Amino acid sequence: MKIDIVTLFPEMFAGPLTESMIKRARERGLVKINIHNLRDYTRDKHRTADDKPFGGGPGMVLKPEPIFRAVKKLKKRGSRVILLGPGGQKLKQPALKRLVKFKHLILLCGHYEGVDERVKKLGLEEISIGDYILTGGELPAMVLVDALVRLVPGVLGDAKSVEEESFSSGLLEYPQYTRPASYRRMKVPQVLLSGNHEKIKQWREKQAQKRTLAQRPDLIRKG
Repeated sequence: MKIDIVTLFPEMFAGPLTESMIKRARERGLVKINIHNLRDYTRDKHRTADDKPFGGGPGMVLKPEPIFRAVKKLKKRGSRVILLGPGGQKLKQPALKRLVKFKHLILLCGHYEGVDERVKKLGLEEISIGDYILTGGELPAMVLVDALVRLVPGVLGDAKSVEEESFSSGLLEYPQYTRPASYRRMKVPQVLLSGNHEKIKQWREKQAQKRTLAQRPDLIRKG
């Protein structure tokens, strides 16, 4: 998978995309990630990428010209263009499973008061990571990349890790334990130490349902 990210603040991506799982995936050639400065696609001497909104109002709006130029240069046959903004569909696991099938994604990071509405004529998909206000689309882009990369085949050592994670089955993940088996008089459930894989599977399924009902009952109602 190849991911091109267009942003006003490319330096923000240095840490998150060069550590941990994403770093390993890039080093192994499983995913290619390129960061592009939106100002590189401007044509005036001040490299202006934003301007005041028509009709008045606070803040600034990202101009359409540099965004159109960036997409034109980066887009290939089969590319999917995504705008990270508050007006998009809320990001959920089924959407990630759909997006990871694309070989090339172009992520546009909104900023300030948003982007010129004409940008949406590019045939893009808009995605939001939640109903709250952020300064720009950079952090949502990082969230999207992190969530996507772990679904790329070969990135995680054990394919079952993806299948059993929260939301993959529509439920929260079951409780996890590791050594020591007893800590401050708190003991790991005996069934997990039994070696009986069928009983462990049944326990985990029951605990996943119980946890989801207690913490996220909305997931069960949707199911």
